[in-house]
Amino acid sequence: MSMSSREITYGEAVREAIAEEMRLDDSVFFMGEDVAVAGGVFKVTVGLLDEFGPGRVLDTPISEAGIMGTGVGAALTGMRPIVEIMFGDFIPIAMDQIVNQAAKMCYMTGGQAKVPLTIRTTIGAGRSSAAQHSQSLHAWLSHIPGIKVAIPSTPADLKGLLKTAIRDDNPTVIYEDKMMYSLKGDVPEGDDFTIPFGVADIKRVGTDVSLVATSSMVHTALNAAKILEKEGISVEVVDPRSLSPLDKDTIIQSVIKTSRAVVIDEAYQSYGITGELASIIHDEAFDYLDAPVKRIGAMDVPVPFSPGLEPSTIPDEEKIVKTVQSLFRDV
Repeated sequence: MSMSSREITYGEAVREAIAEEMRLDDSVFFMGEDVAVAGGVFKVTVGLLDEFGPGRVLDTPISEAGIMGTGVGAALTGMRPIVEIMFGDFIPIAMDQIVNQAAKMCYMTGGQAKVPLTIRTTIGAGRSSAAQHSQSLHAWLSHIPGIKVAIPSTPADLKGLLKTAIRDDNPTVIYEDKMMYSLKGDVPEGDDFTIPFGVADIKRVGTDVSLVATSSMVHTALNAAKILEKEGISVEVVDPRSLSPLDKDTIIQSVIKTSRAVVIDEAYQSYGITGELASIIHDEAFDYLDAPVKRIGAMDVPVPFSPGLEPSTIPDEEKIVKTVQSLFRDV
């Protein structure tokens, strides 16, 4: 029997996941800057304070290092903290707590210590929030062993992955694109709905080229696929959903089938996720490729505040379409 579902927004998926896990487990609590009384800067946690009270939904001082250190300490004592860092751009302030403490504690104690810490933060440009509030820096923590990283593109993926993260005994990070909080989608009902890390999703089936896209770029890729379909090009869209662990098999099998690949991520293109994914495809599917792997990322410049300039730094449908066309024209 299939699970019933209903339509909710990306933001509502966050609130539902947190509330359900807090009802199921008294050791789960939530903290961050303005998450309680104000309901978060994007208003996705409105109502949690009313239901769970100030003992489990906590407004914190403006100190990312202090917030994260508190979360790590609470996790080590058996709690399951959910920590919100308002903008992913502020993660560097808490890097020592995440990279040198949370990520390594289990390894350095031979498994005697666990850090069931969930970190929620945002990525994505497009709001004219300027250079310090618009970056997509998810490659940083994906680089660190001991941390699990998810990057959901739909309300269902966000809710399922967030619930899995809260139940995990390891430090996990959920990167949420701030431009998608109003995005609607069908989400299965029930407290037991979860999505495991390390399982990619085929968002569109195709035969001619694989677009491996993350977060908001999944939707950009799907739009480009519709345009390319009119030209007779059948596009498959693969969403990794989590970066660490990464479902290499689904990506490779898709490329083996289509023989062409484009990797798309909103982060800066240099030294990032696109390079990693492209290298995996080259290493494991080279003999099946009919054209070089192409990658598309954000322009390597600080994100401009100007509404007229900002969109030009972010990958769009036109760039994806032209890149895919080149795979057929150049061969």
